[in-house]
Amino acid sequence: MQRLFAQPFQIDEENHHISITGEDVNHIKNVLRMKPEDEVWVSDGENKEYHCRIQSLCREEVLLEILYVQETDYELPGKLCLFQGLPKGDKMELIIQKAVELGVSQIIPVETKRCVVRLDEKKAEKKTARWQEIAKSAAKQSKRMKIPKVGPVMSLKEALSYAGELDVCLIPYELARGMEETKKIIQAIQPGESIGIFIGPEGGFAPEEVEAAAAIGAKPITLGRRILRTETAGLAILSVLMFRLEGEEPERN
Repeated sequence: MQRLFAQPFQIDEENHHISITGEDVNHIKNVLRMKPEDEVWVSDGENKEYHCRIQSLCREEVLLEILYVQETDYELPGKLCLFQGLPKGDKMELIIQKAVELGVSQIIPVETKRCVVRLDEKKAEKKTARWQEIAKSAAKQSKRMKIPKVGPVMSLKEALSYAGELDVCLIPYELARGMEETKKIIQAIQPGESIGIFIGPEGGFAPEEVEAAAAIGAKPITLGRRILRTETAGLAILSVLMFRLEGEEPERN
């Protein structure tokens, strides 16, 4: 069943209606080709989802009838922020799509010393808008209750300053200590914490960049004996953290 997102002002629980406006109208009518009586799920961007039936389709509005509402807990019990070194080509689109599926809360593209890609302000804005749409689409597909935010491109210095407010920061690095040390670091992470993950571009981080990350408390970890591509490394650690955070929660009925 198709999933949509709505702002609180669009939801009228008292009268059992949700008003869908904006670009989603065209998507419902002309892409999905939905009709009255078709049913959809709508997320309020927090913890409620609404099972709805299409009541009417107009030029600028799709009116939905709320059939029932339920509170859900699809989101991870923690905030995962992926600081991704800008990769070449369209790899960022794959990274964003899969990171959203794995539960990331925010993705921040980062320009580092070894980045091949350099974006001027105009290109960065255009790319960010495109990446945000990919995040939205992935959130719909994976039953996310929230659309992860794709932030503006930052320098590494800006990203480290931002990450300083998080509870834990991790930086996969090929010269990090062995797996036992990494296990201890991962096992110390608790549900409810905010976690930053720094992933380098092709070529990885320069030694001085790892030192700068360590200076704000980022912990170097290993992802195994093999060298992972930039589009693989972030997804590997996000998968580990997903199991760590959800594995610490009580079993749900």
